[in-house]
Amino acid sequence: MVNPKRMVEEFLELVQIDSVSGKERQIADLLKEKLAGLGLEVLEDGAGGKVGSDTGNIIGRLPGSGSGPVLMLCSHMDTVEPGHGVKPRIESGVIRSAGDTVLGADDKAGIVTILEVLRVIREQNISHAGLEVVFTIWEEGGLFGAKNLEYGRLSARIGFVLDSDGPPGTIITQAPSQDRIGATIKGRAAHAGINPEDGINAIQVASHAVAQMKLGRIDHETTCNIGIITGGKATNIIPDSATLDGETRSLDAGKREAQTALMCGAIREAAAKFGAGLDIVTETLYHDFNLSEESPPVRLAVEAAVKLGLTPKLEKTGGGSDANIFNSRGIATAVLGIGMKKVHTTEEYIALDDLTGNAVYLLEIVKSVTGYKA
Repeated sequence: MVNPKRMVEEFLELVQIDSVSGKERQIADLLKEKLAGLGLEVLEDGAGGKVGSDTGNIIGRLPGSGSGPVLMLCSHMDTVEPGHGVKPRIESGVIRSAGDTVLGADDKAGIVTILEVLRVIREQNISHAGLEVVFTIWEEGGLFGAKNLEYGRLSARIGFVLDSDGPPGTIITQAPSQDRIGATIKGRAAHAGINPEDGINAIQVASHAVAQMKLGRIDHETTCNIGIITGGKATNIIPDSATLDGETRSLDAGKREAQTALMCGAIREAAAKFGAGLDIVTETLYHDFNLSEESPPVRLAVEAAVKLGLTPKLEKTGGGSDANIFNSRGIATAVLGIGMKKVHTTEEYIALDDLTGNAVYLLEIVKSVTGYKA
């Protein structure tokens, strides 16, 4: 029932529409038209005005014709940079970009999957319990669309986010929480050649702090990173300011908090050693989730995989997604693998078979809901 040719054509169409974070207007308008043409009630919420995007989240509702719970299906509309002027190409059974941009399978492969399932439901008059489609803005870098979604417009308590690597049958049941760490080190300017001893080199302080940190993989549940260091105005001036931006993640909230405290402690110790001033800001960007095998979305996804002869793979991830926010808002949500590879790089690609397989799998999940009792 799934139409592979149609899916490929629509995927090629969508990835060629620029939609980097905060600039999703063009693709949002097209998706509103597509959803309305498939018989959904469509609206745009006010999230864009809250986060600085040129559009809000898109919500579509399709009333059900069978018994069972309403499902939420979600993918995000934005892509990372370099994401302007994507030129997709098909070779040896995969779709990739020309090589100077990302492809945008993250997350337009998810969008195309949802659209294809909606078309097949309409064409085949397939019974379902009701669907709510959510296409979010600005997922990359902060999950801002999901954080500012107008949840009062949704009734679904079970959801699926199509936004992970791994082939169809991959089910992400556990994801970490994340802290952002931002530190501004305040040194003292001086001439680097005449009186350097009168200055306090803020970059040196930052370097000393980072040198005391263990970064990368801390344990099987925890990671941390310093990703940005900025500072200085000229080589002949002792820099009076430097900033550090980093993060901590863990599947265990206590470990995340402890790692954040260690990194902030290293920065404070370095500032005290050199006599520098310091401002530190930390923020928990999202909380972790851990779905049991008996939770409704996991049960539905596993049962659908088995029916299709797929081997369900329950996995955990080190990355966050809109599902982190949905779970914290009371919508039990699993993340489905959709076969995208090397995301956030110019080598990103997706196999044609996975693109089609995604729709076959999601359609089976939707069909399995009829008569389902949580």
